[in-house]
Amino acid sequence: MKEKSNESRREFIKKGAIASSFFIVPRNVLGGLGYISPSDQLNIAAIGAGGKGRSDIKNASVNGRERIVSLCDVDFSGSAKETVGLFPNAKRYADYREMLDKEKDIDAVTISTPDHVHGPAAAYAMERGKHVYVQKPMTHNIREARLLTEMARKNKIVSQMGNQGGSNPLLITVQNWIDSGRLGKIGKVQIWTNRPVWPQGFAMPKPDDSLKPKDLDWNLWLGPNEYKPYIPNMHPFNWRGWWDYGTGALGDVGCHLIDIPFRTLGLKYPTDAECSVASVYTKMWTADYNPEGCPASSFITLHFGATAKSKSPIEMSWSDGGIRPSHPDIIPANEDIGGTNSSNGVLIIGEKGIISTNINDSSPMMPKLFLNDGTKELGPDLPKDIEPEYGHQRKWVDACKAGFKSKEHLALTSSFDYAGPMTETVLMGNLAIRSYMLRKENSKGQMEFFARKKLLWDGENMRITNLEEANQFVGRSSYRDGWKV
Repeated sequence: MKEKSNESRREFIKKGAIASSFFIVPRNVLGGLGYISPSDQLNIAAIGAGGKGRSDIKNASVNGRERIVSLCDVDFSGSAKETVGLFPNAKRYADYREMLDKEKDIDAVTISTPDHVHGPAAAYAMERGKHVYVQKPMTHNIREARLLTEMARKNKIVSQMGNQGGSNPLLITVQNWIDSGRLGKIGKVQIWTNRPVWPQGFAMPKPDDSLKPKDLDWNLWLGPNEYKPYIPNMHPFNWRGWWDYGTGALGDVGCHLIDIPFRTLGLKYPTDAECSVASVYTKMWTADYNPEGCPASSFITLHFGATAKSKSPIEMSWSDGGIRPSHPDIIPANEDIGGTNSSNGVLIIGEKGIISTNINDSSPMMPKLFLNDGTKELGPDLPKDIEPEYGHQRKWVDACKAGFKSKEHLALTSSFDYAGPMTETVLMGNLAIRSYMLRKENSKGQMEFFARKKLLWDGENMRITNLEEANQFVGRSSYRDGWKV
């Protein structure tokens, strides 16, 4: 009887209509004004309950409007402990696969794990009909992003990527400036960040199982990667700088910064990618960086064809490690470009002026318009009562309840139909970085770099067309059993 009731409740939520009056009890019978009937609540679980997962599942609960039924984390002794305090009645699991197989009444999940688990966890949930909210980047590699995008469509899943800046109303100002032609012909975008702010580019810490925290399930944390002994300090944060687990500065803030021009200019897949990276010097040798990890800094150039919103080709440059573009002449010398101290930002450059935006001021992405005639315009102030993270999670929850074909789902700013191609573009930069370090033996028996060229990209077919060796980085070469996407 319980199983049948759960199925009816889920159908009610999914279709937005009463599936069976036998199971739906009017709220005015069960409670007073403001009471939410259990049949009207979404059953949500968290995969990754600490760190960013805490705010994701908290915001998805919509101040208790929805029901948080399960929490999954490989270590409940860390920041996930605070999440347990918020939802003490939620069941706890270490393995999301066990949770999703046992808890049949889960309607939707938030996924806030390290990058390498995003794809496997989202795929496992969607295969079981669960709606998904996945932290940025949507996946660890380009192939997974394409597969998840297609899977969401096929299985009619309501999806959202966790680049909450996409729901920032200030983006409307940027869009209006572009659509009204204030910049004229746009030909260049420059993006930069002060990331990484974690260790990367040097020797990986020596594995040592004796140092593993007693409450951490290291085997589950490794996810699709082959088993290896515990690597100190990789959990809970330093994983960002290593290719097996993270996606570097691009994966961390690229989905926020690149999102702004990608969205407002209506960009599609890039046509090519080219990069250079910082060298690391030691007393014994000089090398570009440890190929197992991301570089200390990089510079990447992507080109895009014309679109409906951008009538001319676009050149986009990305730099990380604190390297930023030169100060444009039309922006006053004493004024920041981008965020505070110009540490992160986006410049959209047209023939009539420049739009500058950022991610880390008190009003993130506060847009500024500078025109060649000396005119300066600012975007409006954000409302004081604005929702946490601009309602990004709440809007996803509302769409889950309204259904796949609903106007609420179509209105989401980062459903996989949009977030998939944008994530592929972000990760294209990492493909260029990893290809930059490819070496092979020459005729003299010496190892030499051979891939330092512009890489031509066939976006529809996910292939580098002028360097076959670079295609190894389009997807993961292998998955452990039970983790394949």
